[in-house]
Amino acid sequence: MMFERFRENIASFKARDPAARGALEIVLCYPGFHALLVYRLTHWLWDHEIHLLARFISHVAKILTGIEIHPAAEIGRRFVIDHGTGVVIGETSIIGDDVTLYHAVTLGGTAPAVDSDKQVGQKRHPTVMDGAIIGSGAAVLGPITIGKGARIGANSVVTKDIPAGVTAVGIPAQVIMPRDKKKAKEFQPYGTPADGPDPLQQTIDSLRGQVSTLIERVEELETQMEQPRQNSSSKRGGKTG
Repeated sequence: MMFERFRENIASFKARDPAARGALEIVLCYPGFHALLVYRLTHWLWDHEIHLLARFISHVAKILTGIEIHPAAEIGRRFVIDHGTGVVIGETSIIGDDVTLYHAVTLGGTAPAVDSDKQVGQKRHPTVMDGAIIGSGAAVLGPITIGKGARIGANSVVTKDIPAGVTAVGIPAQVIMPRDKKKAKEFQPYGTPADGPDPLQQTIDSLRGQVSTLIERVEELETQMEQPRQNSSSKRGGKTG
């Protein structure tokens, strides 16, 4: 079983990273693969309530790989961390199967640790469903859910649930591409489609539309204000005559 999982993880890295030239290169040179192996050990220790040793080994792995995975996090099969430096996966994070994270991704918690006793067992970190891709630099914060097959673009900040199969980018993250059944199973590097709409241009177009609406409304109000003045002037002119 363990050997099968080992081979499965290597195959996942090869499938999602075109730079991978072979299994031996992945085993020797990929910090994401190393961090995942150490996590499996520390998670086993954590489940057997050997918490201090689990945290210590996890800390050493963070120094060596640049990737921080809390031993209590739950991670599914065929998980890939590409490049990996700066990745942080918090204590109550849940990650499904076939998920891909890129460097500097944070799965963080938002609840302040005011009362440590009340925080025990509380869900404070995200749940990432099967097949999701989270691009480099993205921050996914709080006990939210990233839906199955969803894509989160690079440097996005996600604080609300993202539906299954969509692409979301920006700060805060907004859905820019609805679910496409034909492309749902296609792998999108960094979670951002090359042919997708430009989120900055979308924002500019939206602002232009709002400004145009405001201008039209102001013109309507000015017209309404001018009518009483014209009527008043007409009446005065009639009396004078």
